Amino acid sequence: MTEIIQYFESIDPVLAALYATLFTWSLTALGAALVFLFKKMNRAVLDGMLGFTGGVMLAASFWSLLAPAIEMSSGSGFTKIIPASIGFFLGALSLFALDKVLPHLHINFKESEAEGVKSPWHRTTLLVLAITLHNIPEGLAVGVLFGGVAAGFDGATIGGAVALAIGIGLQNFPEGFAVAMPLRRQGLSRFKSFWYGQLSAIVEPIAGVLGAYAVITFKPILPYALAYAAGAMIFVVVEEVIPETQRDKYTDIATMGLIVGFILMMAMDVGLS
Repeated sequence: MTEIIQYFESIDPVLAALYATLFTWSLTALGAALVFLFKKMNRAVLDGMLGFTGGVMLAASFWSLLAPAIEMSSGSGFTKIIPASIGFFLGALSLFALDKVLPHLHINFKESEAEGVKSPWHRTTLLVLAITLHNIPEGLAVGVLFGGVAAGFDGATIGGAVALAIGIGLQNFPEGFAVAMPLRRQGLSRFKSFWYGQLSAIVEPIAGVLGAYAVITFKPILPYALAYAAGAMIFVVVEEVIPETQRDKYTDIATMGLIVGFILMMAMDVGLS
């Protein structure tokens, strides 16, 4: 792990953000590839994986994003939390707007429960768009943190950025599986199910590079950008991930998956920062 951190310290931060988010995308593809090995999906396993995803995102939102955003803000008392508060609200508001406009369908939901503007798009497209919505703030978070390190802000470390990328990658693995298997169950071929599953995370490298470049170019926005990514991720967890795990009899498994994911992400962030 020390060698990995040293390597990322030695390369251009935008390139580092690209490599890190390509890693997170590759784990989505690896999870989607399970469709070649299994014919059906165990609902208890799926709910546990989705819970794990939520736990990682919750922990990353605070330990990797909000806490550094507050730490690097100037002032004291209530003044110190203004950038984080504004960024957090804008991040959640942005995802709220996308959620209302972009047609999408959550995993475990019926086609009649599709959200966003009414669309004739097929269920396959709606499922992929739902997970794509998850992945935008995740890629942005990784890129912004790498950009913050390059900008020299206290509280932003290569170790923390690497830990965030690993955590996002780990929770992307079950996301890829969670998209590909329902598509396979609907009758798509194994290859098409895999293709759409991995495609849902292709936005992460794009968002990562844009996030890193924006922070390096406009250094004062870093606290706002970190909190923005945190707000977007929290919105996704509360509005989408958790409800997806509470629609069957395996709610306890999903809840424990969330706890495990939270602890793992917290441990990695604190241990590697």
